[in-house]
Amino acid sequence: MKKLTFTLMFFFAASAAFAQTMIAKQVADWERAKKYTQQYLDAMPEEGYAFKPTPEIRSFAAQMDHIADANFAFVSAASGKKSPFEGSAEKMTDQSKAAVSKAVMESYDFVINTLKGMTEADLAKDVKVFGMDMKAGVAFEKAFEHQTHHRGQTTPYIRMKGATPPKEMLF
Repeated sequence: MKKLTFTLMFFFAASAAFAQTMIAKQVADWERAKKYTQQYLDAMPEEGYAFKPTPEIRSFAAQMDHIADANFAFVSAASGKKSPFEGSAEKMTDQSKAAVSKAVMESYDFVINTLKGMTEADLAKDVKVFGMDMKAGVAFEKAFEHQTHHRGQTTPYIRMKGATPPKEMLF
């Protein structure tokens, strides 16, 4: 009986430590992504925010707004917390560098602060995101993948405006 009790205690302690490590890892990744995205926002000149490489794709501002909207949506669905952002960043009247940067940074703050308030049990909860069933932790991972994809899409926009995109921030 003692052996079983010890084994179970060890299992639960290891699970809790692993979850905290996973939360800490995700927080660190999101903090790095926030800094990296800020560098992208800073690299694009003000006049480049309305730039569209071709008429049928999003402008630089709309790409960044899309990141913000998705960050708010993914995390609201994954956590049950109401987004602090009213409406859609993509539909804001003001698409200036300052307004877009503010919305995008607020979205990263929402993700990071929400993660910091979560537990292992929260990450393991079943949630519905964009009509799909998944664990809350998976939703955070998909949100991270999404923001990475769209930020990367803006690299040519920055180059086409004669500016230099930030160097990779893999670590």
